[in-house]
Amino acid sequence: MTAKQSKKAAGRKSSTMQRLSPAEKAAYGEIKQGIKHVEKSIGEVQKGLRKAEKAIEADAKQRIRELRKEGKAQLAALKSKRKEAAQLMKRLSAAAEDSWHDVRTSAEQVLADAKATANGIASRIRSALSR
Repeated sequence: MTAKQSKKAAGRKSSTMQRLSPAEKAAYGEIKQGIKHVEKSIGEVQKGLRKAEKAIEADAKQRIRELRKEGKAQLAALKSKRKEAAQLMKRLSAAAEDSWHDVRTSAEQVLADAKATANGIASRIRSALSR
């Protein structure tokens, strides 16, 4: 835009404002103030959204830490059950000698308990993730 064109544009604006009645000028001023208030409100909403996003992220990170901790504890419990089952198998096979039916029944019971524990852990983790 040349200097002459910018002067014309500035001149048009001021001449338009000069042609407005006092009531129109007052209304124009009120509209400008309203626009400023809307802009300020938009800024406040954006600030609130950023704050909420940070809070949600912090909460999610805390939940992840808790789930990891719970998962480790449950994994340790499963490993303990596995170790217990292996020890039981050794004792039963030594004690029962020829009675493999007893060994098999006992082993199936221990494995069923371990499976039930694993299923319980998996369902708790799934429910925690779905929250």
